[in-house]
Amino acid sequence: MKKALYIFSSGELKRKDNTIYFENEEGVKYIPVENTSEIYIFGEVNLNKRFLEFLTQNEILLHFFNHYDYYVGSFYPREFMNSGYMILKQAEHYIENDKRMYLAKEFVQGAYKNICQVLRYYSNRGKNLQEYEQQIEKLAEKINDCRDTSELMAIEGNIRETYYQAFDEIIENPDFKFQKRTKRPPKNNLNALISFGNSIIYTVILGEIYRTHLDPRIGYLHATNFRRFTLNLDLSEIFKPIIVDRVIFTLIGRNMIKDEDFESSTEGLILKENAKKQFIQEMENKLQTTFNHKTLGKNVSYRRLIRLELYKLEKHLIGEENYKAFTAKW
Repeated sequence: MKKALYIFSSGELKRKDNTIYFENEEGVKYIPVENTSEIYIFGEVNLNKRFLEFLTQNEILLHFFNHYDYYVGSFYPREFMNSGYMILKQAEHYIENDKRMYLAKEFVQGAYKNICQVLRYYSNRGKNLQEYEQQIEKLAEKINDCRDTSELMAIEGNIRETYYQAFDEIIENPDFKFQKRTKRPPKNNLNALISFGNSIIYTVILGEIYRTHLDPRIGYLHATNFRRFTLNLDLSEIFKPIIVDRVIFTLIGRNMIKDEDFESSTEGLILKENAKKQFIQEMENKLQTTFNHKTLGKNVSYRRLIRLELYKLEKHLIGEENYKAFTAKW
């Protein structure tokens, strides 16, 4: 199975014949092209057009993050599964408001149900979270009444804000108080972890979209405009609670990331390199973890689950089967 490669140090990415390698002052490290699906760059890395051409030939995506862990952008090679018919269908479901709202509401329903599932998971382990779940259930009653995506986004934002307030009860660690959601820059340790994890899941989903007939530029909950990609943002709403947030709870609960793993900068708090590696390792572990998929009747990994969700969306767009967002049952 192909894997993602993460580069934290500075250096040069180069092509040599039919392979690529990373070179810096520590030496040369060859990258197995046949086993690499994506490359994540966190350091200062130089590369050239010849290198990018080789990535295109081998269908490898490249994701860039700056010094403050902000996602900068991706090199998205020419789509090898591009489908004009699918693009027309995606556009049709965006332009026709009823069709767009059906999908947008499903993404929010999936997010809300998975958020509640996370809260129930920790309630069953002795956490006092019933009040948060009740507030979220009440907010979710308004989802189907929304007439446009701005109303829907407002409700989704209120649900998530209520959910984040429950983090303090789940985590119970004074070094990781939520306080309020802050993004650019994150103002505290917990917000820095949430932002970092969300950036990673956006790119993971983007990489899965690349291997389908879907175009990532046409989303439904998030407006399709001059922003490069939106479909991955839509799908991420479903998966952030059950992947990113569960990873964060594990990292803090097992003391794998502590207060000293953060440093202040003019752009707020950022994770130190070792903590980033720890986070990414735990995220990769989560994506590779398998569980029993009730509908399929077999074990699938969380990474495979994302691809299956995209296939369901494709079937909906071409009229084969109505899309229903995945909701966790564990």
